[in-house]
Amino acid sequence: MSTRTGLGYDCHRFAEGRRLVLGGVELDHPIGLAGHSDADVLTHAVIDALLGAAALGDIGEHFPDTDDRYRDSDSIELLRETVALLDRHGLAPVHVDATVVIERPHLAPVRLQMRRSLAAALGLALEHVSVKATRGEGMGFVGREEGAAALAIATVTDRAQ
Repeated sequence: MSTRTGLGYDCHRFAEGRRLVLGGVELDHPIGLAGHSDADVLTHAVIDALLGAAALGDIGEHFPDTDDRYRDSDSIELLRETVALLDRHGLAPVHVDATVVIERPHLAPVRLQMRRSLAAALGLALEHVSVKATRGEGMGFVGREEGAAALAIATVTDRAQ
């Protein structure tokens, strides 16, 4: 069996009139993130980490923002499609660790819900999905509350025969 690791990163700016969705969970916040899909930076980072681990390109290659099929798409569904793509290549996710970088809202009250959402889409037990959060401490685009970012690392292995 081979084990592979990939790194993912995504960021989006805040925009009025948008929902704030992170890890497939809609948060109660007055503004959301701008993007072609639901702009779920957490899920996008996880997708990129999985694709990187599998050496299958990146999210823009598989779900381009120039394709209207993905306009306002649910990123958790894109994650499920990514897991299916890995499966077709004989690979399966075994662990994901992610960090959301956002000034507000505080994510501690919804972290478990985000972990559950991601774990379900990944087909993993909850203990194999970690979600953490940090703030910009007033620095940079995150600290100025202009947007949010996320980083993820994913481990995949050959699918069990």
